[in-house]
Amino acid sequence: MTRLAINLDDVRDAAERLRGIANLTPVHTSRTLNELTGREVWLKCENFQRGGSFKFRGAYNAISRLPAEQQARGVVAFSSGNHAQGVALAAKLLGMPAVICMPDDAPPVKVAATRGYGAEGAIFERSTVDRDTFARAIAEERGMTVIPPYDHPHIIAGQGTVALELLAQAGELDALVIPVGGGGLIGGCAVAARGLRPAIRVFGVETEGADDGRQSLERGERVTIPPPTTIADGIRTTSPGELTFPMMQRHVERILVVSDEAVLEALRFILLRLKLVAEPTGAVGLAAVLGGLLPPECRRVGVVLCGGNLDPSLLARL
Repeated sequence: MTRLAINLDDVRDAAERLRGIANLTPVHTSRTLNELTGREVWLKCENFQRGGSFKFRGAYNAISRLPAEQQARGVVAFSSGNHAQGVALAAKLLGMPAVICMPDDAPPVKVAATRGYGAEGAIFERSTVDRDTFARAIAEERGMTVIPPYDHPHIIAGQGTVALELLAQAGELDALVIPVGGGGLIGGCAVAARGLRPAIRVFGVETEGADDGRQSLERGERVTIPPPTTIADGIRTTSPGELTFPMMQRHVERILVVSDEAVLEALRFILLRLKLVAEPTGAVGLAAVLGGLLPPECRRVGVVLCGGNLDPSLLARL
């Protein structure tokens, strides 16, 4: 059996490092939501995390472990938004310089927030430029350290603390429902959850046209798709990570696929009925639950609302 990049102890270690630094985010329930879905739904609200998403957890866990010499030189990250903000904030807290490489179609609210944390921005064209190559060229030129968005053991372990907290807050759950981009969140959460509760079922969710994870699991190998145009900008990845995919293969039962329209309806529900603010990627898990895509025997369900950095123009549309 393939050895995974992290285990439950790594997630627990990350939780200790994040204690008093990251927010212990709340879990929200709703009688209306339970009646609509016929389940008990527990929403892990990472929209209340520092930086507005779960990404801060992995970023701080990884950056804080760098040797002093590397911290002094600073870090480089590439991201459409939330990882950018997580790295920028973590670097600011640790007194380090940061350069964030962002695609030209990144939501303006996320670009502005990243710069607001004091990071230097470097914009590239998503359709023609390889983000990894772009970021590594800057890192090499300046002697900085690249902090990848998901394919790094410390990043994955940090994201796994979401599930560690959720299971402590909600008690026994039949299933976890988690958005899937590069796989850092679902990989870390699946390792943590299955390590604590071996019988728990883990489901990923992607949007139509951005289902590289679903295709990869079905084929048994990492599949690369063209850059997706989904409204859920946080999951516009083209392939699962090298480290995260084996975790998905071992621990994720299935990846569900929802439409952008279903995501918008879930966003409206979150905003108008639950009185919470989530971004499109944060709503994909709830879209799957509202759409009845889970097996009927999954009665107590944890859903990760992974972020709340909603673009004001989309808020106006909603």
